[in-house]
Amino acid sequence: MDEFVVQNMPLALAERQFPTVTLWNRLEGRPRTTTFDRALRAEVRDALWFLTRQWQTGEFNADDAGTPVLAKLSLSTTRLTRYQAHENPAGPFDNSVPLEAQVERRGLRFTEAGKAVSLDLRLLMGRQWIKLVSPIGNYASDFIRTYGIDPPNPLAKDDALYCAHREVWPTLAAVAKRRMDGAKLYFYLRNGSSRHAYDGIGVAENHKTRIDQAAGKFMQWFESLFLQPPLGQDDAWEADRLEYQFATSAPANQSETVFVAQEYYQGHLDWYNFDLDTTRATLGAPVTPPAAARGRETRTLIPVPVTFRGMPNTRWWSFEDGKTNFGDVKPDTTDLAKLLLIEFGLVYANDWSIVPFTLPMGCVARVEGLAVTNVFGERIWIDAAGSGADDWQRWALFGVGTQGQTNAPADTSLLLLPTTPKVQEGRPLEEVVLARDEMANMVWAVEKQIQLATGVGTSGSEAASELTAYYQRLLDRQLAASPPTTPPVESTAKIRYELMSTVPEHWIPFISVHVAGDIRQMQLQRAAMPRRLAGDSASHLDQVQPRTMLMREGLDHSQPRQYFIHEEEVPRAGIRLTQAFQRTRWLNGGVFVWLGVRKETGRGEGSSGLTFDRIVDVKPR
Repeated sequence: MDEFVVQNMPLALAERQFPTVTLWNRLEGRPRTTTFDRALRAEVRDALWFLTRQWQTGEFNADDAGTPVLAKLSLSTTRLTRYQAHENPAGPFDNSVPLEAQVERRGLRFTEAGKAVSLDLRLLMGRQWIKLVSPIGNYASDFIRTYGIDPPNPLAKDDALYCAHREVWPTLAAVAKRRMDGAKLYFYLRNGSSRHAYDGIGVAENHKTRIDQAAGKFMQWFESLFLQPPLGQDDAWEADRLEYQFATSAPANQSETVFVAQEYYQGHLDWYNFDLDTTRATLGAPVTPPAAARGRETRTLIPVPVTFRGMPNTRWWSFEDGKTNFGDVKPDTTDLAKLLLIEFGLVYANDWSIVPFTLPMGCVARVEGLAVTNVFGERIWIDAAGSGADDWQRWALFGVGTQGQTNAPADTSLLLLPTTPKVQEGRPLEEVVLARDEMANMVWAVEKQIQLATGVGTSGSEAASELTAYYQRLLDRQLAASPPTTPPVESTAKIRYELMSTVPEHWIPFISVHVAGDIRQMQLQRAAMPRRLAGDSASHLDQVQPRTMLMREGLDHSQPRQYFIHEEEVPRAGIRLTQAFQRTRWLNGGVFVWLGVRKETGRGEGSSGLTFDRIVDVKPR
């Protein structure tokens, strides 16, 4: 008897006499034939049903549209030649610098309320100068003595920026009289062409030429390290609108095509930030453009069909792959643009063709003519889809709108800007939140982040508390040295009248005032809160000044001026401003670093708790 032969299989399975009978370690299909031709045909058993479905969906409707095989394209280009930042004079357009850096760059702050700040940059510049001058001679101690860092006076009220903060005082005390302030030397050299770095320092005659050369290298080094506005010009930041404003132009016939960007604050610059300004024939004074600024070229090319993931297949019996599932898109109620883009791509999926044409950066390109020849030999002249009137119902991708006009001829040119695809942003040195306070009927600029004298950012609330405590210590010392002759009168009243409550020092008020010459239009004017200290007389109250560069607009000028913000720029949601260093790498591999501002939507209204004319309880001693 063979032990591997089961005589009664049903009984063996029911009684489980051989448990291994129901176990498999491999399954193999057994084909019924040796060929697979018929299985691969995917035969249709009901062809008539499929034909009726094609008829029902309109697949048999005649469409007189042949496939393009040739395209003759004539393109004219003009280079951007002029640039104007806000209200500054127009100058030449610089293609060697990213446009974001050219627009956003702001001047570095080296003084605040007449005091030297940005200690980190001053020490960096001083180390660089000592490094340049050391091979020439032993003059390091002379320059440190002439351009040294002054020690602060902890008993002086004017030195509160240094002595009030625990992060600043030890650092400044450690480098005072020991390190060089390179910014003093830089500004001394920049304010006069006849000035020399060795003025007031005894150096050998044979070393003066080398020191002058080192001074040139020093200034070139610093100006290439940080991108700043040209000497004597302001930046493109429009403080009363809290955004950048600038313009650029390209030659066109006997005039110029002027493009204006009036509301740029997003951080990424492209064609949608610009509008065509037809009211200006030139950007500034007319100039003769260079001969290479304009060009025209005609090419005959073969159109190539456009493909993208998830596009419908052109063949009726083909199946799309699952790389992109448009059915799984779950847009929100505000994602109308996403739905329009998906529909735009799917409806015209196989109607797109590419006609490649390489363009230089920083140019304005215009299609002068496009003729397409299809497979039937027909030659068709193609007009731009958005070449009608430029009104609010017109929509076009990469199209620049016309400023201040309705039903004007649309501009179909392509604006190709020299922008960078990626910008690295550092930690915010300054952060200001502008919020409306309906109870106090004003707008507050809350300085969430400020820049200390060392150049490091810190919390605005902590810095305000430290500054108030410092002023209080100075006042207590003054009162202890000369106490009042009349002692204060003890009161037994249980309530008292309070004229006004206090707010933290990092809350800067903006009040509504009438625009000059207009009795209806309002704007926001920067005001100041009094600094209230225990034991201080009401006749000696100081005004609290803002600490951020964003809110100190006009205060650090030789003649301080008022600061106004248009009221519509601060909505009910408020706005958030941040200022930080930006860094990017350009086409030639060079690195650009600049100080830029970003604006975002806030988080709603705020309440400062400011009240007037109150009766408050007197706390018992």
